[in-house]
Amino acid sequence: MAGPDFDQELKQLRATMSTIEKVLDVDAMRVEIAGLEEQVAAPDLWDDQENAQRITGRLSALNGELERFTSLADRVDDLEVLVELAQEEGDADTLAEAEAELERIGKSVEALEVRTLLSGEYDAREALVTIRSGAGGVDAADFAEMLLRMYTRWAEHNNYAVEVYDTSYAEEAGIKSATFAVKAPYAYGTLSVEAGTHRLVRISPFDNQGRRQTSFAAVEVVPVLEQTDEIEVDENDIKVDVYRSSGPGGQSVNTTDSAVRLTHLPTGTVVSCQNEKSQLQNKAAAMIVLKAKLLALKKAEEAAQLKELKGDVAASWGDQMRNYVLNPYQIVKDLRTSYESGNPQAIFDGELDGFLEAGIRWRRGAEKADAT
Repeated sequence: MAGPDFDQELKQLRATMSTIEKVLDVDAMRVEIAGLEEQVAAPDLWDDQENAQRITGRLSALNGELERFTSLADRVDDLEVLVELAQEEGDADTLAEAEAELERIGKSVEALEVRTLLSGEYDAREALVTIRSGAGGVDAADFAEMLLRMYTRWAEHNNYAVEVYDTSYAEEAGIKSATFAVKAPYAYGTLSVEAGTHRLVRISPFDNQGRRQTSFAAVEVVPVLEQTDEIEVDENDIKVDVYRSSGPGGQSVNTTDSAVRLTHLPTGTVVSCQNEKSQLQNKAAAMIVLKAKLLALKKAEEAAQLKELKGDVAASWGDQMRNYVLNPYQIVKDLRTSYESGNPQAIFDGELDGFLEAGIRWRRGAEKADAT
């Protein structure tokens, strides 16, 4: 069997990397990093903790993005040198090593190329994700908690910061809902393809007769607002409730009424936050979530596409976008893209990139089809 045409393959890799470099605007990224590093070095940086966290978080995320690109570019350079040496010396073992590395680099470049498909108005933003248990009782609550862990593990794999704003625990096991932010560039564009109903089929660990159970959970993804976004919220339109934070099983974790629930009366949108220690901090965090959701509603109404931005789903039969089957066989399959994995445990451990990439490509294809 003939080996790869290294010259042609390397030429294609370099062309793709050049396109990625232009789309990511690596030069502008380096300029922004330099500016942020100057701000971080300022002695009064932490006088304003909220601003300091925003600056250091942005710097960390940009450094991670730049490192991902530059390390991949270095691997392409190293591969070219390896191929030249192997060809000059006629070393079959080294050529085999180069072929294996070519395949690995090709997959990494393809994954990075997906970023170039994220060109939507809010795709570059950080993401706010809400998970809600649906039909299925305690199994659904447990499934919702499994999804929460799945997304946080995915973020950890990519060195993305996660901030949990609110978790509502179910009485027996799992969670009723959770809202968290993924603080990384393009987090919204990447995770927005996860919005929809997720379905789990397994032998229920909560059924003493060992019967198979189907349960559902809904995932909603909205972009985090920036100061330039125009979204005004009238204080008179907001109902504020305060209560004590609670842990698993309803256990109180706070002796004061520091948790805050905000209800936007005109739209009925409800958000809550109990992550911070003070009522004031929780109210500020809840307002961030509320404004993000109201912006999503506003843009969705303008475009008449509420489901696209907010993921307005019922978390029940008929509208699921992905199945997680653990019994009688094991498979995770996306019903939109047909992408699948026979290793559900790896998926629940955060290995989501394949599903995310397939979803982003599927969405771009659907957008092109709608435009024609």
